[in-house]
Amino acid sequence: MALHGGLCQSWPGNIYDTGLALEAMLGHWQKWGLPDYAQFDNDNRFQGPHQHRDTIGRVIKMCLGLGVVPVFAPVREHGLQNAIESFNGKWQEKVWARFEHESRDGLRKQSDRYIEAKIVRCAARRDGAPERREFPARWEFDAKKKVRGRIIYIRRTNDQGEASILGHQFAVDERWVHRLVRCEVDIDAKVIRFYALRRSAPDQQPMLREVAYKLPLRYIED
Repeated sequence: MALHGGLCQSWPGNIYDTGLALEAMLGHWQKWGLPDYAQFDNDNRFQGPHQHRDTIGRVIKMCLGLGVVPVFAPVREHGLQNAIESFNGKWQEKVWARFEHESRDGLRKQSDRYIEAKIVRCAARRDGAPERREFPARWEFDAKKKVRGRIIYIRRTNDQGEASILGHQFAVDERWVHRLVRCEVDIDAKVIRFYALRRSAPDQQPMLREVAYKLPLRYIED
């Protein structure tokens, strides 16, 4: 779901695993172009396995390989995910609940009609949306390729001003407790920068702390 341009899509009837997520994202971006950022929830399919520290999954690798910054919403919070949750609710109402679907193909066709109509209705929004980059010709995803770029995690600090990302608890600011922070993993600079987030002043994001951090060598050039 493109927040600015209303470029939505749905893939009903399949087991939505990491492989399908990669296929769906590639098809969508090849058609509409590459965004600067892609926002996800914290599901293993997008983030990678949670049971190991310092691990990134294939979706993150693919984003970085295409120069797209993956952004992960706060854990168990709905604010930043409101747009996609609203779309899911509308799809349930307008497609799933409104019609009887005799087959999976029938469901997909009805869903495609709804998506096409919604994209047409949102056409005016795309005029003011950030310009998308052209998808590179002959690009192929290589999950073993070393990564570069940035990964952003939006997190809420605990009662000690710490934020949890990549299996670590990082001290951010003891005065910034139970507050949102933008945790920016700069892979090339080998640091994580923590920025304060305020809903009342979203454009003001002062940096609270910077810490040294390096992904394992299986992901990066030393």
